[in-house]
Amino acid sequence: MEQPSQLAQYIPVLMLLVAAIGFAAGTLMVSVLFGKYGKRTKAKDAPYECGKDPIGEGNARFSVKFYLVAMLFILFDIEVVFMYPWAVVYRQMLADHATRNLILASMVSFLLILFAGYLYALKKKAFDWKS
Repeated sequence: MEQPSQLAQYIPVLMLLVAAIGFAAGTLMVSVLFGKYGKRTKAKDAPYECGKDPIGEGNARFSVKFYLVAMLFILFDIEVVFMYPWAVVYRQMLADHATRNLILASMVSFLLILFAGYLYALKKKAFDWKS
C-alpha cells in the first residue's frame, strides 16, 4: 500500500481552515444583511452594563494594591503550573536511583523559595487591602 505524500496529509487541515474562514465570513455577512432591517432606538444603542444605567465615569481608577494582589495571584498561580508536571513524573523518577533524591530536593528548594516570597509579601503587607 502506497503512503500518501506529505502535502496530501495536510488536506484535512486545509479543509478545516477553509470551513472556519467560510463560517466566520458567512456569519458576518448574514449579520450585516439582517442587521439593516432591525429598528434602532436610542435605548438599544446605549451601552448596557449589568442592568445599570451608565452614569458617571466609564474608567474608574483602581488602587495600586489591586494590581499588586493581582500580580501576586498570577505569580503563585503559575507556580502551580510548574508543580503539576513534577507531580506527574514523580513516581516514574523514583524508580531511577540516580535521581531519586534529586527530584525531591529540587521541588523542596522550589517550594522554599516560593514560601520566602510569600513571607516577603506578608511582611510588606501586600495582601492588606485596607492600607
